[in-house]
Amino acid sequence: MTEGASGQLLPAEMLERFRERAARYDAANAFFTEDFDELAASGYLRILAEVPVGDGGGMGRAAAAQRALAAAAPATALGVNMHLVWTAVAGLLADRGDASLQFVLDEAARGEVFAFGVSEPGNDAVLFDSLTRVDRLPDGGFSYTGTKVFTSLSPVWTRLGIFGKLEGREGDDDVILHAFVPRGTPGVETVEDWNPLGMRATQSNTTRLSDVRVRADAVFRRVPVGPNADLLVFGIFAAFETLIASVYLGIADRALDLASQSLSRRRSHVADRPLSEDPVLRNLLAGAAMQRTGAEAELRSVTQDLDGRVEVGSQWFARLVTLKTHAVEAAVAATATALHVGGGSGFAASSEAVRLHRDALAGQFHPSTEESARATVATALLGPPSV
Repeated sequence: MTEGASGQLLPAEMLERFRERAARYDAANAFFTEDFDELAASGYLRILAEVPVGDGGGMGRAAAAQRALAAAAPATALGVNMHLVWTAVAGLLADRGDASLQFVLDEAARGEVFAFGVSEPGNDAVLFDSLTRVDRLPDGGFSYTGTKVFTSLSPVWTRLGIFGKLEGREGDDDVILHAFVPRGTPGVETVEDWNPLGMRATQSNTTRLSDVRVRADAVFRRVPVGPNADLLVFGIFAAFETLIASVYLGIADRALDLASQSLSRRRSHVADRPLSEDPVLRNLLAGAAMQRTGAEAELRSVTQDLDGRVEVGSQWFARLVTLKTHAVEAAVAATATALHVGGGSGFAASSEAVRLHRDALAGQFHPSTEESARATVATALLGPPSV
């Protein structure tokens, strides 16, 4: 996709429309239908299919775009993120000599919409194990049965990425099988149970898989159970953590703007001066802004190295989880600051600062959690624990 005549990937007038709709989607707990239609029509969903990762700074460009989109409509950005993650994974692999997901780029360029059927209730191993059962079929295909949660884009996806565990036989190890299934595949059920505190418009409903049958050639990856160095695992981690961080930095950007506006607009009756001159409040705002700046620098470094194919080995995972953790912390700090300096009127359920704060809190539930991130960093420094 090329940038439009306005010189912007996301024109300002489009972002304003998205911002105006965001409150309505949130209040109604409704999918961002109009936003999605505009983004699809503009070619935004193809930004990593037509300008691949590593070609012209694809990851950096997508991260910047997602950050701008999130500053206007966080839930729209987070929902679209899940499609862009798959195209980013395909691009990261292709850029490193692995064309096994080229079909994802080809299908995305033709308008297919990809989603993640990966997260499972109670599975804290995330990509390294699965509670979804895979059974062999007589024709050589496979059957998937399990429950997936946080399936963003549930109203519109056309290709769902799923994985599950196939038990080894005759002494073979268990393996994880990755596949895509098209919408309408028998046994795939969307459970309309999404009613969260924040990020409501993503409509990340639960998906039940009941004897979902796929052909043998639909399985695009087999990886061992447990931590491993498969390039697909790296690709998913790198794409997911980077683009998630971009979304939460966008929330921080908007929250800091709102906080600055509130401090400039409000006055102290006692001191007879704008609150922007209050040293305590200035310090509070500065602290939140410094957190945002730190995470911003991490995001720039990570995207540059991903696009530049810089090889840092096992340190990649520590960098990626740190980036995601710091971006979410920056968003929470910025939105809390916007609430604090906005005054009592800003505590209304309909206020943008309140909505942004609720959206920012969702960040703690995306992999890696803070506990998992710290474990990853500790392992990078000290090696795995002995027990």
